[in-house]
Amino acid sequence: MKHLKTSLLLTAALFSLSAASAFAQAAKGSPATGASASPSTPPTIASAIDREITIVEKELIDAAEAMPENKFDFSPEKLNLPGGDYKGVRTFGEQLKHVAASNYLLWSPITGEKPPDNVNDGKGPDNMKAKADIIKYVKDSFAFGHKSVATLTSSNLVEPITSSSGRPTTRLFLATFAPAHCFDHYGQLVEYLRMNGIVPPASRGQ
Repeated sequence: MKHLKTSLLLTAALFSLSAASAFAQAAKGSPATGASASPSTPPTIASAIDREITIVEKELIDAAEAMPENKFDFSPEKLNLPGGDYKGVRTFGEQLKHVAASNYLLWSPITGEKPPDNVNDGKGPDNMKAKADIIKYVKDSFAFGHKSVATLTSSNLVEPITSSSGRPTTRLFLATFAPAHCFDHYGQLVEYLRMNGIVPPASRGQ
């Protein structure tokens, strides 16, 4: 068990450090809320994962800010692309709400803090349509994540806990799967931006 725990800790560190390296270019701007401590501070598992969250947080928020409010209801379904099958896919705003709601559901078991009542099975509030409200919802979910991962230690990282869906898991899995899920949807948001003639902020000037 001791060897397994050590292996998982090393895996978490390598995963976080490689993600930070891959997306270092995106982090050259102003740090997002909840950024890790200064470089002089000795790194920890918690700070490495927090850094990963900070990177994808900036990517998502910048992408959300770049899309005009009147395009938040856009989905590729509206383009009727020949050979495409986009019927029923999420709109730009729905993608963002899904990310935020999922953040809450994934990170809440780390501390046991209850997620907001409006996570709506991972969909977010149905009646939330305004750009400013959706972006605030996303930002608040990341603030929740920063607070959650700050509690990670070598002793509780792989301790068995229960996910929001009732499945056995660990804090390590939830802490790292959430940003991986965010990057998945960030990739989709990038396509939505480009379909509307908007270059994603992270790709500008390159």
